[in-house]
Amino acid sequence: MRALKRYDRRGFTLVELMIVVAIIGVLAALAIFGVRRYLASAKTSEAKNSVGAITRGAAAAFERETAASEILTDPGNSAAASHSLCADATPVPDAPPPGVKYQPDTTEGEDFESGDATSGWKCLRFSMTQPMYYQYHYYRGARVPGVTGGPTPGTGVNGFEAGAVGDLDNDGVFSYFVRGGTVNTDTGQLVVATQVHIENEYE
Repeated sequence: MRALKRYDRRGFTLVELMIVVAIIGVLAALAIFGVRRYLASAKTSEAKNSVGAITRGAAAAFERETAASEILTDPGNSAAASHSLCADATPVPDAPPPGVKYQPDTTEGEDFESGDATSGWKCLRFSMTQPMYYQYHYYRGARVPGVTGGPTPGTGVNGFEAGAVGDLDNDGVFSYFVRGGTVNTDTGQLVVATQVHIENEYE
């Protein structure tokens, strides 16, 4: 008589399978959340970089000496060269894109091609030609409506604000990225905020 050797072929229990499925579900949820946050961060980096570039353009424009065009008498002296902030730039586009990208108009006089040597985007020497998620603005001595915190620029010609406004998820709640600067009336130097102020970053 032969004894048959039997092998233990025990499988997984239902409880073990449920635990494995639960772990996979948790990991999948974390992965989806991480990917969404990564994509949102990639979009907001556009605003941060662009606001920084507008601010650098405003500082560079202030550092350039400007002088009025004059016809001098013989003999005579011209007016002294001065430093001044660029005047307001028209926001581009007219309203924040509702969860989609906006393609700037590169026609002369439109969008970022507007302004002159002392005002607008041409004064700032800032331009965007690629599709963008945000509305960009530059104001001298003013603030974008809706922003409650962040840097407070000066009044009149003494301050400026560069910023971006967006609505990435098209829910009517806006995100704000702003950076300001003020001319110190005692020293005549332009002082710029150390970083971009952000409200509702992922909206």
